[in-house]
Amino acid sequence: MLPAWTRPPSHRELLDRGEEARKHAPRRALADLASGERDPLGILATQNSSRIPELLPLRAERMSTSPFAFYRGTAALMAADLADAPHSGIFVASCGDAHVSNFGFYASAERRLMFDLNDFDEAAWAPWEWDLKRLVASIVVGGQASGRSDEVIDAAVLAAVAGYARGIARATESSPTARYFTHFDVASARSMLDKASQKAIRGAVKQAERRTGERAVRRLTVEDADGRRRFLHDEPTTTPVGPALLDFVQDLLTQYRRTTSPDVALLFDHFTVSDVARRVVGVGSVGTRCYLVLFQDGEGSTVLMQPKQASQSVLVEYGRIVQPPALQEAIGSSGEGARVVAMQRILQALSDPFLGHMRNANADFYVRQFHDMKGSIDVEDLEDGPFITYGQACAATIARAHSQSLTATEVAGYIGSGRVLGPALLEWARAYAAVSLADYELFRASL
Repeated sequence: MLPAWTRPPSHRELLDRGEEARKHAPRRALADLASGERDPLGILATQNSSRIPELLPLRAERMSTSPFAFYRGTAALMAADLADAPHSGIFVASCGDAHVSNFGFYASAERRLMFDLNDFDEAAWAPWEWDLKRLVASIVVGGQASGRSDEVIDAAVLAAVAGYARGIARATESSPTARYFTHFDVASARSMLDKASQKAIRGAVKQAERRTGERAVRRLTVEDADGRRRFLHDEPTTTPVGPALLDFVQDLLTQYRRTTSPDVALLFDHFTVSDVARRVVGVGSVGTRCYLVLFQDGEGSTVLMQPKQASQSVLVEYGRIVQPPALQEAIGSSGEGARVVAMQRILQALSDPFLGHMRNANADFYVRQFHDMKGSIDVEDLEDGPFITYGQACAATIARAHSQSLTATEVAGYIGSGRVLGPALLEWARAYAAVSLADYELFRASL
């Protein structure tokens, strides 16, 4: 006899749940900023306390170059602010740092160029609108930094919100399996863009296609007389490590291989570690532990990998979001690197097949390929039309990522047509951009 079966809720029932959520969390309330005291410099100082001391001046230098650079490096500040503001109460698997520069191109396992989210250091569960708020505030900050008019910035924010609303509604009308297989490849996306937008991405695509691991090896390494490749000194960006750290990283990589799929683990049997270097990356990540590991076989073929430190998500540490038991268990047993890998596989349509993780007593890491046809669009260089289109594309990408969660249809029901949500998030984004600018001025004054 078959066991008792409970029918899962229907699409209509889930939409109704989302509409019901408006009663305790009105959509207009999403325009409200958090009230109360803030300590932005204190949060940044706390983050710095666990980072490599000699790299902190470089982090400050990079964050001080513009209001947008500062915004990129302050996901923790925003998580703290969002924690004290009204939210929908509908939680999804979230990126945690979905600003406009954290989207871009990369190669799939089939070597097709994809467009998707590309940063998952802060990924965890959170209210769905936190990712969208991170995006629309970055549109305002980035738009102001590039001298755009208020009309263009407002249009870009409203287009992004509409793109998310439309994307989550369409995704949840299809089956969970169909959502799982949905992805955005560059070839199909081009056909849907206007000529100005096609021109805008053409250069970025060409750059991404050139940024291969093989090219990075040629630029970053030199071959010894015995055929062994070693990293060149290019401080502070690339610094070869000493023998002790080289042995230490090699031991950790044995652990990494156990977290990959059997085919990837077997692939690495062909290679041995040739050299390791410390690598400085990004803006907000400066000061965290990040390395480049060069693998080489007997014929000189190479694979370039990047272990990167994974710390507690800002959505947890500053957003104060309690995570699902399964994710807490994974972090407890395998570290924060396991969280990053798991969330990337959930949120990204087609992920790096070499993803894995490792940990020691002092730090957790995730591991990925370096420069595997990765590229991004500099929004400050876009004309106004493509700027609006690009923000909308990023929002649609977030919607696809969020649609993997069980609560996605509730999100669609909560949003409805988007006519209420758009003005609310525009009001919030403009207000938060002003807060971020004030924080930036305070930060620069403290240097």
